[in-house]
Amino acid sequence: MIRNLLLILASISFITVIGGAVYEHLALVPVWSSAVPASLSVFQGEYRLTPEKFWMLIHPVTVGLLIAALVANWTSDRRPLIVSTLAGYLIVLGITFFYFVPELMDLTQTPFSETVDAALTDRANRWETLSLVRLGFLVILAMTLLSALAKPFDTRSYRRF
Repeated sequence: MIRNLLLILASISFITVIGGAVYEHLALVPVWSSAVPASLSVFQGEYRLTPEKFWMLIHPVTVGLLIAALVANWTSDRRPLIVSTLAGYLIVLGITFFYFVPELMDLTQTPFSETVDAALTDRANRWETLSLVRLGFLVILAMTLLSALAKPFDTRSYRRF
């Protein structure tokens, strides 16, 4: 029972990450990336948006739940699917930490100006395109994780090493 519960919770958390990313790509990214730096007012000032609060909470929770699900399902056929999801997610988080966050911070901290900077807008559009690729990879990882959930917990057929 706990094996299934942990895998379900890990799946819900992982899909929540995807939901947050889809929301940002539909509602926020088109706004802030449209005419940088004039369009960056959404991230600046007293009433700015703070999506980082969500991301800084959801990522560690998701990693923790994936690790717990992996430990609980270690002796089953689910293990390779959970390992590949966790490994892929950690790679995505590494790329996010080293490219996406610094680039986003650099873009969004550009001082406000009524003038549109074509070079900054191009950088924002590149960030958006690469972020959509990252989102597609997360969707593939989610399908992998959900396929683990679809597998019954069966230790009889599992090959140990």
